[in-house]
Amino acid sequence: MLGGMSGDTVVEGRSGHRARLWLSPGQVAVLDAQAHAARAMWNLLHEWWTMMPQGHRSLQAADAAIRQARKEVDWLAVLPAQAAQSVLKTYHRAWINCWEGRAGAPNFKTRFRSAMAVDIPQGGHLHVKRVHRRWGMVNIPKLGRVRFRWTKNLPVGKRANEQNRITGARLVKDPLGWHIAFRIQTLEPQPAPHPGPEVGIDAGVTIPLALSDGNHQDHGRPARLPDGKADRDKWLNADEKATLLRLERRAAHRKSFRKPGERTSNRLRRTYDQIASLRARAKRRATDWQHKTTTALARTYGVIVVEQLNIENMVRSARGTIDEPGKNVAAKAGLNRSISQEAWGRTAAMLAYKTAQRGGRLHKVPAPGTSLACHACGVTTPGSRQDQARFVCKNTVCGWDGNADLNAARNVLHLYRTGHALVPAAGGAVARHARRVKPTTAR
Repeated sequence: MLGGMSGDTVVEGRSGHRARLWLSPGQVAVLDAQAHAARAMWNLLHEWWTMMPQGHRSLQAADAAIRQARKEVDWLAVLPAQAAQSVLKTYHRAWINCWEGRAGAPNFKTRFRSAMAVDIPQGGHLHVKRVHRRWGMVNIPKLGRVRFRWTKNLPVGKRANEQNRITGARLVKDPLGWHIAFRIQTLEPQPAPHPGPEVGIDAGVTIPLALSDGNHQDHGRPARLPDGKADRDKWLNADEKATLLRLERRAAHRKSFRKPGERTSNRLRRTYDQIASLRARAKRRATDWQHKTTTALARTYGVIVVEQLNIENMVRSARGTIDEPGKNVAAKAGLNRSISQEAWGRTAAMLAYKTAQRGGRLHKVPAPGTSLACHACGVTTPGSRQDQARFVCKNTVCGWDGNADLNAARNVLHLYRTGHALVPAAGGAVARHARRVKPTTAR
């Protein structure tokens, strides 16, 4: 159920849409050259910036150095002028983020580990046009008209104006090929409050998204193999898993002939690319499921409550040190892979903007204790959590027996209803809305 539009207030929205480009081998070579030139431009700019005395660093001096480099170096000139200016702006923004404590200092970009990308800062140069039900055309500097997959109605033609338009794009290459990511600006009526019900969500591995009303969202792919080990390739079918295993064995065999410090051979690099292509296909399927699921949740519920999870700490290795080695290292490593595959942070980010678009609200509550306390009596009793799937309250006056994820989801919703939600603070940090009450322990 969608929330209605109030019609009184308009809000400016910024979103993105990614589409796959359909390129010839020659066009792929041109974009590859531009991406390598952009990476080299970043590295040269970083070297110039760090070697220059502090009093001589400025955007004007850096811009002059870039213009001179494009005149003297032929392979830097393949990068469009506006794309080179975008590299400078991005680099300067990276230093501002570092100075303000939001990120680390910029560094050099390596050839094989850095993402290949080229920016198109001006949306008016794209001349996007829909030519078919499934295809669109876009103008790319120094490449010409290129066809791309049309999967979303973009503000082009008569639908485009000063408030609703494409402001720019970014060309990005992944193991599946080149894609274009449009930057879209819209001005739409502010949505009315969503009339849907409240729901608490517990993110897990056995059940990806457990809902407090029992409407659990499962992607139908078991997290573990029949032997009990975590299935790191659950988004691939049987044939793709066999192909992946064959490629990994081939890569290990070819890698055994490489001497320390020797450059990776073209054959081994080609095998790595094939493995990355399968991994990217699996990730795309997982992201597609997340988009469809979060859209359905945002349409159905007016208030969605999730846990504030510190995923970085949750996936920390259990190996320990030589003096104090960890315990159950292999099992913890499998759990870490399963958590990373579910991408809970990406799910929460999708829910945040999709609920806002439909007039709903997303709230976060503290995570500690939600899986251990009983939602029926509110008591935390040791031994109540039987395993990953079952919860049996050991409190003699309660004895609730049911699904452990359902119990945690109801605890998440209860924390929100009792005023323990977290609210965003200045700078994007999370502050506590109310003092959290520790769960009671039965004696």
